[in-house]
Amino acid sequence: QVRVVESGGGLVQAGGSLRVSCAASGRTFSIDVMGWYRQAPGKEREFVAAVAWSGRSTYYTESVKGRFTISRDKSNDTVYLQMNSLKPEDTAIYYCNAHRGTGWGPGDYWGQGTQVTVSS
Repeated sequence: QVRVVESGGGLVQAGGSLRVSCAASGRTFSIDVMGWYRQAPGKEREFVAAVAWSGRSTYYTESVKGRFTISRDKSNDTVYLQMNSLKPEDTAIYYCNAHRGTGWGPGDYWGQGTQVTVSS
């Protein structure tokens, strides 16, 4: 099994920056992709960004390209989502996901989520 735990959410003003982290544990050798998803109130959960476990490839949803950066620290099995130029519409609960297999996910392993609130 794989366990993922998010941290680092909070409140930030529009235009500001925030970094959220996702620590993976357990059978991490079986992970192929780590991703971030978000869910705003009253909306469906949506894909934000993903990184191959090797760290070589990344993939972003169009609305965050140029503002968000996903990365993986191999030394501690942690994935980061650096969020810059934040907008009020980025407000959501951000969930980390671990995926095994082909494609970008999502996989079966979800964290509990971390709240990101961007004030205008």
